[in-house]
Amino acid sequence: MNNQSFISICIPAYKNIDYVKRLLDSIAVQTYKNFEVIITDDSSDSDIESLCNSYSHLFELRYVKNLKNLNTPENWNEAVRHARYEWIKIMHDDDWLATPDSLLFFAQSIVSNPNAQFFFSSYSNVYDHCNRIQHMYLSAFWKRLLKGNPEILISENVIGPPSVTLYKKNHLLYDREMKYVVDIDFYTRYLEDAQWHYINKPLIHVGISHAQVTKYTFGVAEVHLKESLLMLHKKSETILKNIVVFDGWWRLMRNFKIKQAADIQKIGFSAIIPPLLTKLILFQSKIPSGLLSVGLLSKLMMSCCYLKIAAFKSFRNIS
Repeated sequence: MNNQSFISICIPAYKNIDYVKRLLDSIAVQTYKNFEVIITDDSSDSDIESLCNSYSHLFELRYVKNLKNLNTPENWNEAVRHARYEWIKIMHDDDWLATPDSLLFFAQSIVSNPNAQFFFSSYSNVYDHCNRIQHMYLSAFWKRLLKGNPEILISENVIGPPSVTLYKKNHLLYDREMKYVVDIDFYTRYLEDAQWHYINKPLIHVGISHAQVTKYTFGVAEVHLKESLLMLHKKSETILKNIVVFDGWWRLMRNFKIKQAADIQKIGFSAIIPPLLTKLILFQSKIPSGLLSVGLLSKLMMSCCYLKIAAFKSFRNIS
């Protein structure tokens, strides 16, 4: 293959030795060989290190024992910091490569799309507690919306978890203050100045279990909502002028039953709330919660709220 692209597979590990073995096994059989593997280990024991020693003869593998427990997502960042190659392939320790040609498809996509710096593939959710497999593809509808504005990811994370991505290394890292929206935050920041390409092949198996951080932080306002607000605070209010983005924030405020600014302050968010979001909250506060919970009716009221706010001169002047 011409124009060989060298890939750093970055694995932030923590105790899950059986999962790490499954992942390393999937790497060992890859037909594409121009890669290195970096494992940064948050475990207190030496089990992961011993496992890595048994694979070091099969491919280039570097094991790094973290001096202190870095936790998610700083352990992801630590693995990336040790990467020597220009293309970063984060792999969470409970995910694995779906086929022996998974890396080859990513590498071929780099060559075929020289202007792209960010790639992601379709994938399969594999549920540990049952025999269910859920195939995840990017629909033409969401692909069109994502091309128009990456901020729509607040409404629906149609890219998926970091394990399904491959990106060109730059100065950006995952925000270590986040747990739940950390991937969306990274994607929207990275895609501000980068082109992306979607690979319509399920190249990654994503392990789904109740122990995952996103499982026990979902619906926790002090995590999920607060992080979303912190993500919004990094950006211009203008992103709310996109109705799909606006709808994402409409649903967040509705689901967390935010009726006034004081409700946001209670979760520990002290920054200024954007005026457009304040108007959205005020509009929702006048609607009975029972009506807001009806999906189609809620969507209709969201549209009315958006049109009402869009009629203000202040909305049109936001840039």
